[in-house]
Amino acid sequence: MLTLQYQYDLTEAGCDEAGRGCLAGAVFAAAVILPPDFHDPLLNDSKQMSERNRNKLRAVIEREAVAWAVEAVSPERIDQINILNASFEGMSLAAARLDPRPQFLAIDGNRFRTTLDLPYHCCIKGDATYADIAAASVLAKTHRDEYMLRLAEEYPQYGWQKNKGYPTREHRLAVRRYGLSPYHRVTFNHETDQLELSF
Repeated sequence: MLTLQYQYDLTEAGCDEAGRGCLAGAVFAAAVILPPDFHDPLLNDSKQMSERNRNKLRAVIEREAVAWAVEAVSPERIDQINILNASFEGMSLAAARLDPRPQFLAIDGNRFRTTLDLPYHCCIKGDATYADIAAASVLAKTHRDEYMLRLAEEYPQYGWQKNKGYPTREHRLAVRRYGLSPYHRVTFNHETDQLELSF
């Protein structure tokens, strides 16, 4: 059973990202403010949920949230500033778009930097603890998966409809065979000597 949010004194937005470990595609980040009475038994860390349940919950969250926003940070930007900073940038951009404006950010993970003038707390395993962070993880994941399916139509040879850009064995072998697409992150290690690290 998830706790609704990290603290209750200020209007809180939960923030999370999806696609940080991928070889290709943008990283997506979401920020969500949930109503005080929000509860859905399906809600959990998006990685622990089935695709069907994530898509079901996306509709519920987008309908019932006080506010939500999703931002994508491009592969080019990831290569410029590195994936960690791109994740921070995406969460900051998403939080900045919320209306009403949050007064506090609950961030999934152990590090965060932002130019926003807002207090925040980093929550390790926050997406499995707090409902607002879990909701952000669901939106980031489902929006990113939808985006990768569109890219897969353009570049079917990489198997993105299945691997969503993650470094699976098949994805790395496709890179060896076909080279990099315009959507690959050029600063990431695509080499096939990393096959034993794939999943």
